[in-house]
Amino acid sequence: MTTKTNRSLGLVAAAAILTALSTPAAFADSAGATFSTGDKFSQKTGDALYANLCQACHMEKGEGAVGAGKYPALAKNANLESAGYPIYVILHGQKGMPPVGQMLDDEQVAAVVNYVRTHFGNDYKDAATAQDVKDAR
Repeated sequence: MTTKTNRSLGLVAAAAILTALSTPAAFADSAGATFSTGDKFSQKTGDALYANLCQACHMEKGEGAVGAGKYPALAKNANLESAGYPIYVILHGQKGMPPVGQMLDDEQVAAVVNYVRTHFGNDYKDAATAQDVKDAR
């Protein structure tokens, strides 16, 4: 190859690299998560909110985890008997859990609280309401 050909190939390679770097990256979404924009979550249902906000730490079936921190199990959790407890923790945080309630409206907090209280082996029938959440803020 001539020097001119090598230089041309080098320019083509550089152009390809610059194009790749300037093109928005596509990220794999194997968990089926949908991303919200801004500082608020857009999901409305308890199951969608759990999948996008809670599941990363508390795991898919609410079994909790231990790793960089201890993430308590939500499955068969007697602490969820009173809706006020998970409402408070979501709004204000506790130990390693940040206060994620600031990124949710009252209806969303109630929806995710009701979801975890009726799934994962929990069977608490008294539903949390948006008014309960508003009162706890």
